[in-house]
Amino acid sequence: MLAAGTPLCLALALLWGFEPPETSAEVEVSALADVRGITLSTHRGNREWDSDQLAPTLADLRAVGANWVAIHPYASVRSEGGVRRWETGDEAPSFLARPLRESRAAGLRLLVKPHLAYWGSPFAWRGEIEFQSDEAWNQFFAEYEEWIVDVARWSRGTDAFVVGTELDRTLHREADWRRIIERVRSVTDAPLTYAANWTDYQRVPFWDALDAVGVQGYFPLSKEPSPTRRQIEEGWRQVADTLGAFSRDVDKPVLFTELGYNRSLRAAAEPWSDDTDGPEAEALQLLCLEVALRTVEREEHLLGAFLWKWFLRPRSVGRDFQMASPAVQRLLRQSWKAAEVPPAAARP
Repeated sequence: MLAAGTPLCLALALLWGFEPPETSAEVEVSALADVRGITLSTHRGNREWDSDQLAPTLADLRAVGANWVAIHPYASVRSEGGVRRWETGDEAPSFLARPLRESRAAGLRLLVKPHLAYWGSPFAWRGEIEFQSDEAWNQFFAEYEEWIVDVARWSRGTDAFVVGTELDRTLHREADWRRIIERVRSVTDAPLTYAANWTDYQRVPFWDALDAVGVQGYFPLSKEPSPTRRQIEEGWRQVADTLGAFSRDVDKPVLFTELGYNRSLRAAAEPWSDDTDGPEAEALQLLCLEVALRTVEREEHLLGAFLWKWFLRPRSVGRDFQMASPAVQRLLRQSWKAAEVPPAAARP
């Protein structure tokens, strides 16, 4: 626990595992406290991150001003509580080893953010995963724990690690989560967070055991059918104020483990909506994202954000969120001042 009165810039540096150099602490902390991240997703599962297109795609991320990249390795959940692992063994699988190596070469820090795939299960998404018997709950946490600890061990050397993503209906199992966090800490020195859905981050009972509050930042900003810039800005001001108060309450900075807007006329009300497309929808997507990035840059308690999502070449745009579209790339270069992004510090 940091001592009372610790300056926020020093607190961020300590929380995220970097010691600022004696002569240039301001520069080092400034780069750390402005996490400009992009999630590199996959069309075909874990093995796609072990691709010859990884290096040129990381160069694309660097070119728009990113200084972090995230990947989200998968396991699958089963209805009876089991967790089906896609890889086993003592050595790090290549889909983890390669991003660790090539992100360093590209001058990017790496966040590993494991996801449970729910396809083929009775759950509509990760936020609905729950079980009706103690037997199923115990099986789930036993198998999830072994998987997440192995992923953390395989990812040793990464710059940050997420112990769970959007598992909203499991949060009441506090003892299970605290045991998992303790075991993950035993195999990695990376700073840890949990990626809470925007509706549930205030329900997480174990933030004190983690280094930052992770939030999937899909907050509704305005219910207006054609919101103005002022209404979008007011929506983000309210979000920032609420997160700031929570950050002070739990004495932890906030990281947006995901943040993005679909190209939709409902982007301000439902950032995940993909019901429309076209020039007006793209304009609203860009407006929401621009205001979001300015808010993240301005607010001291926000470490930064990982934009959702980008894919490996040659299909980097994907079907939704489209962070790799030409218009979004232009916005990122302007917002992140790509030419001014310093190289990431080398990992040991």
